[in-house]
Amino acid sequence: MFKTMKLSGRNFHGIIAIVFVMLSTSSTSAMTKFNVLNFGANPIGRTDSTDGFLKAWNAACSTADSTFIYVPKGRYLVGSLAFKGQCKSPQIIIRIDGTIVAPSDYGVLGKWENWVSFERVNGVSIIGQGAFDAKGPSLWACKASRSNSCPLGTTTLRFTNSNNITIDRLTSLNSQMFHIAINGCQNVQIQGVKITAAGDSPNTDGIHVQLSTNVKIFNSSIKTGDDCISIGPGTKNLWIEQVTCGPGHGISIGSLAKDLEEDGVQNVTVKKTIFSDSQNGLRIKSWARPSSGFVQGVRFIDSVMRNVQNPIVIDQNYCPHNENCPGQV
Repeated sequence: MFKTMKLSGRNFHGIIAIVFVMLSTSSTSAMTKFNVLNFGANPIGRTDSTDGFLKAWNAACSTADSTFIYVPKGRYLVGSLAFKGQCKSPQIIIRIDGTIVAPSDYGVLGKWENWVSFERVNGVSIIGQGAFDAKGPSLWACKASRSNSCPLGTTTLRFTNSNNITIDRLTSLNSQMFHIAINGCQNVQIQGVKITAAGDSPNTDGIHVQLSTNVKIFNSSIKTGDDCISIGPGTKNLWIEQVTCGPGHGISIGSLAKDLEEDGVQNVTVKKTIFSDSQNGLRIKSWARPSSGFVQGVRFIDSVMRNVQNPIVIDQNYCPHNENCPGQV
């Protein structure tokens, strides 16, 4: 019976992916389509395409029909892209087959909190075989030199206060900080993504989730210098399955108890994960201070650890670098 359940689970997720691709492909024929090239985006990567992307988004957002934005193959140099919601369009599919490239000067990108951000959107799907290349190594080197002039860095892709979001099959390379952040969202599905950064890259969490409900992360590969997946306060009903992690700091709940008043983390399932050459495997971490926060309803199932320093960690005295530790209960 166990074998039957295991096979049916795999087939089920495979069917989900196949059906999604079929539906996204066939349904686009009835959509209003926008190609970023028609709005001035340059696929050669030599001139700034920021304005072309924003114009394509504004056109799709203001259309009453379901819409489809296409980014063809090529390299597109863009600065900060802030896609605002309250759209007329009930559904916006963005297919990226090209590579979105950050400015080579890390100081230009690092002054923004987010590189590509979506705020208050509903029904947005980002699909395709494309990539985000945030050019992070130069900033990492600056931080490694302990220079006081280094910017904090920017998150590559962030969704804030948004609902019914899909991210499918994209690649995120060398983010300055977090690769993907989900904050204050409901009904999010992330599947088939590839996240890559050096094992010593600072604060490059693969996927960060907080203040969000009903988030699913499937069939993804994460190699980074910080948490592969970090789970912050206010996360509820999170399902993680068939994710490979390493290098990285594992799949972590926390850190929690940063504030006295803090939302809890509940109903988290982590299933069929593989950790290879990572610092940690499965981790729960909180600062040693009083807090209204909590962790409950957590299930870690069928995880494989290969050359993992700390396979399972539950730490209620979390204090990195042992500096300014609260030392309370």
